[in-house]
This record gives sequence, C-alpha cells and structure tokens, in this order.
Amino acid sequence: MFLPLHDSNTIRHIRFPYVNYGLIAVTTLCFLVQAVLPPAVFDQATINFGMIPIVVRDVYPQPVPWLPDWATLLTYQFLHVNWLHLLSNMLFLWVFGDNIEDALGHAKFLIFYLACGVCAALAHLVFNLNDNGPLIGASGAVAGVMGAYILLYPHARVFVLARIVIPIPLPVPAFWMLGFWVATQLFYVLIGSEEPVAWWAHLGGFVAGVVLAALLKRRDVALLGGR
Repeated sequence: MFLPLHDSNTIRHIRFPYVNYGLIAVTTLCFLVQAVLPPAVFDQATINFGMIPIVVRDVYPQPVPWLPDWATLLTYQFLHVNWLHLLSNMLFLWVFGDNIEDALGHAKFLIFYLACGVCAALAHLVFNLNDNGPLIGASGAVAGVMGAYILLYPHARVFVLARIVIPIPLPVPAFWMLGFWVATQLFYVLIGSEEPVAWWAHLGGFVAGVVLAALLKRRDVALLGGR
C-alpha cells in the first residue's frame, strides 16, 4: 500500500554509504547470475543456498557437501525469487539503509545487516521446524534496517507512493509508514496467509534490528530522534 520513494533524512557522520550500496550491488549481481540460469538450475541453486529448516537442524543432509549447515543462514539473504522480490527489497534498503550505516558506521552496519538476516532466518526456523522448502531473500535483513530506522528516526519524513484510489506521492512520518508495515506482518501472522511469504522472518529481522541498533549505534545518535 505504501511504496517508499525517498526520505528527508540526511547523513551526518559518513561521506558515502558504500556498504549499503555495495550490498545492493552484490545482491543484484547474485540475482543477475540466477536470472541467466536454466529454470532447473535456478531451482537447484535456491535449494543449495537457501535456508532449509530441516537442513540447518541437521535432520536432512546439506545438498552441497562442502557447505556447512549454518552457512545458508547467510547465503539465503542474497537470493531472490524474481525481479519484483529483488526490487522491492532493494528499494527499501536504498531508502533506509544509508541512514542506518551513518548511525552505526561502515563495519558495524555490515555486521548489523547480516546479523539481522541470520536472526530473521532463525525466527522462520523456530516456527517452521519441519519445513523442507528453502527460505530466500533479503527481506529479513531489510526488515532489520527498518526496525533500526523506526527506533532512531521515527519522525523523519518519508515520501511514499500511496495507493489510495490512484497512486499519489505523500510525505509521512517514518513511524506511521513503518508502523503500518509491522502491523501488516502481525496481521498475516495472526490470521494466517496462503501467500508464500515468510512473515515470521520479517518480524524476527525487525525485532533484531531494533535491539542491535540500540547496542551498535554511535553514542551521539539519539534514540527516537532525540525526542
């Protein structure tokens, strides 16, 4: 319902968010490699490098013998189902990631991003212990970035494309835009959904982002925007 376009939150501590843009570039490159694979090879790649709960739990052997079971907690973050899946995740990372890198610093932001993705996968695993399907996508890690943003910059203006009869651009506080997103995830978790979406991974990544941002932020970056 709300598609972020850009925010009014300028960076203050770094000159350029090269880690954020690097993550976008690497993730996009991974998908471009996927996109040129034959369908059968594409599917096999998601099985080999996606996070499969019964594989991580060592109930079923790892499809790639040389890859440790835990490694897919990282590799799954760089795979996507299709262009829409990729572009939606990268758009959110583009809009919100630079400010979180600014608030944490380059190295801490990279650790933060990957850790949020790992926590998202673990949340998915806990609620899908016997699932044999691969979890793929950067959604959990990006949800962590969104959690950090709502903790640090809830009053920042985010310009969104709102689908109200016709799509129109609107400036809204980050708290309302991201709060609506969280409420949507909770709604589908509670009522259930037939959509192939890892709702628990989204929520797990979001909570991890809130907690980790509070621990890793620069000392002079105030919680809740200083208000």
